[in-house]
Amino acid sequence: MSLSRFLIKRSLQGLFVIWGVITVVFGLRFISPGDPANVLLPPDVDPEVRAQVIAELGLNEPLYVQYWEFISGIPFGDLGLSLVTRTPVASRVVTKLPATLELAIAATIVAVIIAIPLGVVSATRRHEPADYGATVFSLVGISTPNFWLGVMLILVLAVQLNLFPTSQRPIGIDGILLLVLDGDLGAAADGLGTWLWHITLPAITLGTYFTALITRLTRSGMLDQLGRTYVRASRAKGLPETLVRYKHVLRNTLIPVITVIGLQLGTLIGGAVITEAVFAWPGLGTLIINSINARDWPVLQGSLIVVAVGFVLVNILVDALYAYVNPQVAYD
Repeated sequence: MSLSRFLIKRSLQGLFVIWGVITVVFGLRFISPGDPANVLLPPDVDPEVRAQVIAELGLNEPLYVQYWEFISGIPFGDLGLSLVTRTPVASRVVTKLPATLELAIAATIVAVIIAIPLGVVSATRRHEPADYGATVFSLVGISTPNFWLGVMLILVLAVQLNLFPTSQRPIGIDGILLLVLDGDLGAAADGLGTWLWHITLPAITLGTYFTALITRLTRSGMLDQLGRTYVRASRAKGLPETLVRYKHVLRNTLIPVITVIGLQLGTLIGGAVITEAVFAWPGLGTLIINSINARDWPVLQGSLIVVAVGFVLVNILVDALYAYVNPQVAYD
């Protein structure tokens, strides 16, 4: 199967998954307690006014009519209106999305920079103190809850040592790019420093589990590759050990690591809710929590749909990249 047919097949499968997510998200509103009209109306409102508001929201329509109205606008970017602010949900989600993407990508970069070298050292120095240290780090990283780690980092590094801010995002990558395009490189450099200062603790918090996972995966992959026949043949030919380890062994080890990194990136986009709440990071996670507290169902539904679409797109991209990196993998 060619790459184009492979991408078409994966895209169709992704559309089916997105449709399933949309259907589940739509149904959640009907099985959850409470009435969306209560968000807009006081408890002692006149029944006639209440009935009028329900009719305006379309909540008195048959279920299939509501479902069609909900799903028909999504391909055109129409996610409805917020019950609280009466503003388009799509605009609110798009406004918050860059902050979540920045956090997820920053956490991935932190994880990759730390985990791959640590996994390589652990594998090449097996049963040595470096290996034991990497193993302990991985176990601690996998076992530590993100919310607890975030609170501890705030208490120690932000409150006690005053090295980092406790919360907020005064500038984003989009704002820095605008400064660069305007030619104000000094302000852009200052903005980049401020952004790095504010995103460090949230990125470490979100990426710790990911770091531990990639470390263990890299170590096990390196150990598996080091025992292969081609490694013994390369050493027998007199190739330098550094070349064998880092050009041949590490390259083959990174093929499954790339897949996990891509899949985890999609997971980080959806899993940043708790981290954003701890650090008051103004992304989709904060928007989801606020919409749950306010029972603003259209905003919650729109946010979950965008997260699902992002996860599917990342999966398709990873599948294509994996097949490109390893041509022996069939496009199936």
